[in-house]
Amino acid sequence: MHYSLIYEEPLFRPPSEAYSLILQPTIGCSWNRCSFCEMYSTKKFRIRDIGELKEEIKAISEIQSDVKKVFLADGNALVLQHDYLVELLAELKNAFPKLIRVSAYALPKDLLAKTDDELSILREAGLKIIYVGIESGDDEVLQMVDKGETAATTIEGLVKAREAGIKCSVMILNGLGGKTYSRQHAENSAQVVNLVQPEYLSMLVLSFPHGIGHFKGRFKGNFEPCDISDLLQELKMFIDSTALEQTVFRSDHASNYLILKGILGRDKERILAEIEHTLENPQKAGLRPEWLRGL
Repeated sequence: MHYSLIYEEPLFRPPSEAYSLILQPTIGCSWNRCSFCEMYSTKKFRIRDIGELKEEIKAISEIQSDVKKVFLADGNALVLQHDYLVELLAELKNAFPKLIRVSAYALPKDLLAKTDDELSILREAGLKIIYVGIESGDDEVLQMVDKGETAATTIEGLVKAREAGIKCSVMILNGLGGKTYSRQHAENSAQVVNLVQPEYLSMLVLSFPHGIGHFKGRFKGNFEPCDISDLLQELKMFIDSTALEQTVFRSDHASNYLILKGILGRDKERILAEIEHTLENPQKAGLRPEWLRGL
């Protein structure tokens, strides 16, 4: 017996969900306006009929009942109404007795739209972790990239999720404000994560899939791209400004130039030393070869 899931591509998931079953209760992103993001630009947001999902789940469970992790796609499945999510989580729990966690991307506004009780219910129903692209903790940068969030809404939404027992994995974009806004982007992003204290934190690097001119046309301000040295300096400022307790930090995405791993704050000084060593000795440090050409 064979069953193939048919996805509406492109399909994205966090690196840590590489071995998870991916379901698509939503197609695209409900916001889909961020100037830096092209992930769902070819899709029009819609919510799938839950009956279709139940049929998919049933078919999968008949041939693979030992699923342990499920990721709900696309861009922010937490925008779904509470009752829809509860029904979906119950279906997954019944179909996969070994299921240990369900996860999804979320926007802070999605979390704020739910009550404390609703988030707690979702946590009890199996939603254990959410992935949130903070991108920046600086209000000026957030406005210029049309994120639709502020530092305040980001903090409030993520703290609300954590208080409900849902783990948070947050992402920040190195270089998002360019040279002009680099310092405030770094320092204010650090202040946001300090207040949230997320379980996981990753730093990705801003990329230009449609060219830098396309991005500049969407950026609501003066954008001067960072060179590699600028990006390293910004990363250093960010780490130096953090006051985290037990946050797992990673800078090991395909976009990253320097691979960094550790726990903040335990490994803060070591990570800062690695960045400084790279700035002082770029040819001898741990930069990926393709990035050395930029220094």
